[in-house]
Amino acid sequence: MTFGDHRTDSGIEIDALYDGSNLDGFDSASKLGAPGQYPYTRGVYPNMYRGKLWTMRQYAGFGSAKATNERFKFLLKAGQTGLSCAFDLPTQMGYDSDHPRAFGEVGKVGVAIDSIEDMRDLLDGLPLDRVTTSMTINSTASILLLLYQLVAEEAGVESSKLGGTIQNDILKEYVARGTYIFPPRPSMRIITDIFAYCNEHMPAWNTISISGYHIREAGSTAVQEIAFTIANAIAYVEAAITAGLEVDEFAPRLSFFWNAHNNLFEEVAKFRASRRIWADIMRNQFEAKDPKSQLLRFHTQTGGSTLTAQQPQVNLVRVAIQALSAVLGGTQSLHTNGFDEALGLPTQQAAKLALRTQQVIGYESGVTDTVDPLAGSYFVESLTNEVESMALEYLAKIAEMGGAIAAIENGYMQDEIEQAAYDYARSIDSKAKIIVGVNEFVEEEEVATEVFPIDPALQEEQCERVAKLRADRDNSAVKERLSEVYSAAKGDANLMYPMKAALRANATLGEVSDTLRSVFGIYIPRG
Repeated sequence: MTFGDHRTDSGIEIDALYDGSNLDGFDSASKLGAPGQYPYTRGVYPNMYRGKLWTMRQYAGFGSAKATNERFKFLLKAGQTGLSCAFDLPTQMGYDSDHPRAFGEVGKVGVAIDSIEDMRDLLDGLPLDRVTTSMTINSTASILLLLYQLVAEEAGVESSKLGGTIQNDILKEYVARGTYIFPPRPSMRIITDIFAYCNEHMPAWNTISISGYHIREAGSTAVQEIAFTIANAIAYVEAAITAGLEVDEFAPRLSFFWNAHNNLFEEVAKFRASRRIWADIMRNQFEAKDPKSQLLRFHTQTGGSTLTAQQPQVNLVRVAIQALSAVLGGTQSLHTNGFDEALGLPTQQAAKLALRTQQVIGYESGVTDTVDPLAGSYFVESLTNEVESMALEYLAKIAEMGGAIAAIENGYMQDEIEQAAYDYARSIDSKAKIIVGVNEFVEEEEVATEVFPIDPALQEEQCERVAKLRADRDNSAVKERLSEVYSAAKGDANLMYPMKAALRANATLGEVSDTLRSVFGIYIPRG
């Protein structure tokens, strides 16, 4: 075991001592400012957690809509303050549960949602007028949002009062995750249609959560995470403006989604630097006048890829450190992973312990008593500057290529992430980086851990449910509504309106997606 190389995960060299000389040329007045004021380095709100803790938004979703609904209610009873929903791969890819490509994946990594019937079961008995809901969905985000709105309307909740977030970040799917359907440019059209629709009908809804989380999970460094994510965000803003929207009409509802890894100080620096970069871009590049347009509000999830199947209880410690970094960095909401997630979906016990981790930080640690408690630390301010500088270098390169879409189409971001992931794996193999229980402090016999059970009957039940829906509905009305979706996709009308009508008529998620596929085609990556 060696302790000779002191660098962050992004390769920033750490000095033995920080005494202010490391901050040559640092203008604290312009770089820091006050909390709640430009450039928002110290936080987006003046009193941060002294006024209100972050939203404790635990991610849940598995099996059937009814099973996920029960987990939601369990977490709310345990003190969770916001909902967050995971969807299975067929739902993410626009396939119904009875599609051949859905075989073996129904309900596995999230909940299966095929139609408005499933959404009714998912949201049954939940206080939609009081709780905000985040939905981790991208290619089919428009469909899930409309289903959510339709069920809320049935429950008597006005759309203007609905609060929550759809991830809706398709560009990072091409870069890092792979749950894309259509090529980038028609996908961007759908996103700008969502912006316009929500601006008119759902003004309290966050229309996109521009996600660095999956970029980091794919192997990027912390610097690459914020650089590539902000490059994608710039592309979304440009697309919306090109579509005729004013920047201050949609920018206040943009939000971000960051990962939190184990290098506590680099993660804090990353969060602080990201706010500063975004505020500058929105004020100076896009000339946003509304201060809310300049705020980088973000959700954080602790790092799934950092969790180990070896000695899984140790993951409780990792998650606590990662959650602490998010709070010290000023997150607006937080999901803490279950300690058993390297083995499978989190069990109920693991989900509760993950929530309790946030509650201990929030109510017992004292870190919420003052705003940005690490501000002024020679080390943290120097590291924030370094992260910012390196991220800006990446952004300049991407701008030279013609922006994020061009960089994605050329494979630039993908190649950079692959190299970073390779370098990280080599550092573990060589023991330059120690992972407890993996390459040091290994135990010969592992303690057995309970694994979340998957019901093999679920797929058959979901297929029967979809078949019954198709048999019972007015199929001529569905066909007519889907033809309207087709016509809108061939033209330039906002797609949200005919899609909502089709879903209200009991069209399935797969049928709406297939209609769009018939017009837009599918994305085939390079090579």
